[in-house]
Amino acid sequence: MAALGEDHFILGSKITAITAEQLQRRILGIVRDNRRELILNVNVYGLNLAYEERWLRDFRNSAHIVYCDGAGVVLAARLLGRGLPGRITMADWIWPLASYCARNDLSIFFLGAAPGRAEMSAQLLRARYPKLRIVGTHHGYFEKEGPECDRVIEMINDLRPNLLLVGFGMPLQERWLMQNYSRIHANALFAQGAIFDFISGAVRRCPEWMGSMGLEWLFRFYLEPKRMFRRYIVGNPLFLYRVLAARVRAPSFGRKAIGTD
Repeated sequence: MAALGEDHFILGSKITAITAEQLQRRILGIVRDNRRELILNVNVYGLNLAYEERWLRDFRNSAHIVYCDGAGVVLAARLLGRGLPGRITMADWIWPLASYCARNDLSIFFLGAAPGRAEMSAQLLRARYPKLRIVGTHHGYFEKEGPECDRVIEMINDLRPNLLLVGFGMPLQERWLMQNYSRIHANALFAQGAIFDFISGAVRRCPEWMGSMGLEWLFRFYLEPKRMFRRYIVGNPLFLYRVLAARVRAPSFGRKAIGTD
């Protein structure tokens, strides 16, 4: 088992061995020390993208924390000689995270998804946690460069949230954060994919038994077979092949042993 908080690499991409409770305490420390940190997530799809796109791999490796958000990543770590403490799936973790933020007076800004979904997500979370400070929301359907982008960043900076959750989907959210991280006045900046679609109910979550067995990808493919075919039906076997090939080349878990260069 990897030491908690330790960074390891799968196919050249960094993954931090961290639990949800550890990550919550890290966020509180960032805010109290008035630091700024970039916190990214990674799943099988994200590792496949980073394997093929050097800029994404380099950007992810520059983040302060990259937590595991996929059962396939946990399996890959085990195959490569290390264990991870499990996965953190934001669609589940957002509720205890919101509770933690409410108890510690941490403010949040939601950015992403189709118009109305981030605001709906905020309303549902506030209904459960009345003391939760979601200081602003904005949809993700804006120009990611130029005056419109500048206005969105100005809105965020005026509110100075402790947490900024960005949900544009991979790799658009990572590229936007890479281009704008230095301009944004928030303490902890997260890339969070389809989180607002899930919270708002616009996209159905898989049954609990499927999630516990690591089959959420199968449910998402069932819902959107055409859009998810390449990501899962092509991508999952390709990822397994790459991991097994890395294991054959060198069974250790270090960057050099399983890098992509």
